[in-house]
Amino acid sequence: MASLASPSSPSPSIAIVFHSGYGHTQRVAQAIAEGSGGALLALDDQGQLSDAGWAQLGAARAIVFGSPTYMANVSWQFKRFADASASVWARQGWKDKLAAGFTNSAGMNGDKLTTLYTLFSLSQQHGMLWAGTALPPSNTKASGRDDINYLASFAGLMATTPADASPDEMAPGDLATARLFGERIAQAVRRLG
Repeated sequence: MASLASPSSPSPSIAIVFHSGYGHTQRVAQAIAEGSGGALLALDDQGQLSDAGWAQLGAARAIVFGSPTYMANVSWQFKRFADASASVWARQGWKDKLAAGFTNSAGMNGDKLTTLYTLFSLSQQHGMLWAGTALPPSNTKASGRDDINYLASFAGLMATTPADASPDEMAPGDLATARLFGERIAQAVRRLG
C-alpha cells in the first residue's frame, strides 16, 4: 500500500473545493490534502468562493469536490457553488481535468451515494475525467470501523460521523482512507502527465 507521507507544501495542481457545515467534511478534506499535497479551498457559509479560489481551480490539473450529505444530497452551499460554475462550463474551463469527490454524513448509509453521483454529474457536465477510490473494501467478519474503506465506496470517498461526534472523534479508518484517496489522486495526476 502507498505511503502516507505528506508533501511539505500544497500542490497547485490539485485543488480540493468543499463545503463543511460542522467541521467533519473539512477534516476529510484535510486528510485528502495530506495524501495528495492538494490545496484546500473552503466555500464560505453562503456557498461562495473568492476570485482567487476560482483562479486556483482554473489552474489546477485536478479538482476534488466535497460536500456533506444533507437530506440525501449536497449541501445548498455546495449546490450554489456548482450553479456558479456554469460560467466555467460555458468556456469549457475544466474540460479534461481530473475530478473526484467525497462526502460525510451521520448515518452509515445516509444516501451518500446520491451526493457522490451529484458530484460525478457536475464533473461530467464540465467534461472532466472521474477517478474513484480504487481501494478494496474491508468487508470480512474481522473488519471494523478503523479499517481502510470500511464503507466499501468505489465511486468516491465516503465517511461517516455520528451526529453527536466532534470532528476530532471521526473514525481513524475513514481519515486513513481519505489520505490514501488523496495519494491516488496525486498518482493519477502524475500518470496523466
